[in-house]
This record gives sequence, structure tokens and C-alpha cells, in this order.
Amino acid sequence: QVQLEESGGGLVQAGGSLRLSCAASGDTFSSYVMGWFRQAPGNEREFVAAISGNGGTTYYDDFVKGRFTISRDNAKNTVYLQMNSLKSEDTAVYSCAARRGVPGAVTGEYDYWGQGTQVTVSS
Repeated sequence: QVQLEESGGGLVQAGGSLRLSCAASGDTFSSYVMGWFRQAPGNEREFVAAISGNGGTTYYDDFVKGRFTISRDNAKNTVYLQMNSLKSEDTAVYSCAARRGVPGAVTGEYDYWGQGTQVTVSS
């Protein structure tokens, strides 16, 4: 099993940047694909980005491609989401998740979830 804890959320102005972190504990971190998802009030949870266990493959939702970067440090058991050029539409609770296999965008394919961290972008 894997336990996940996000940090780094907060309030930022439109056009600004934030870096989210997700610290993992438990099982071998590098054996898991890691993903970031977000959920805005009244909306379904949606995929943001995913990264393979060795960091060699990344996958982004079209809405964040070119603005967000997912990365991981397996020595620190941590995955990151660098968010640049933030927009008000990016306001949501961001959660990290873990699964085995290949990076994917389907929420139900992820087995472990963190509690989430709030990101609020003011316009």
C-alpha cells in the first residue's frame, strides 16, 4: 500500500505559479505510476497529468499542456506538479494518486489517493 500527502496549494493571482508536492510512504515508490487530478466545486474529478515510475513518460490533459509540468524524485518518494500561467479556471482541489501499470487518465484505475490541497487562482 501507499500513503500519499499533498502540499503546496494556496492562493495565487492569475498568471502566477505554484508547485505542488506529493510525498509517498509505504510501498516501493518507483514501482507506481503517479497522477495528479483536480476537482472544482460542482464538477467531476478530472485528470491533470501522470508520470511513469521511472519518470521517462509523462502524459497531460490538453488544458494544462504547456503550462504544467509533472516530475518525480524517486530518492525522495515525491512527485511534483509545477503550475505556471495559472488561470482562474485552474481553481480546484488537487489530489495525487498512485497506480501500477502505465500512465493513464482514468480516475478509477488509480488505487491510492491523497486528501488533496486547495489551489485558488484569483483573477
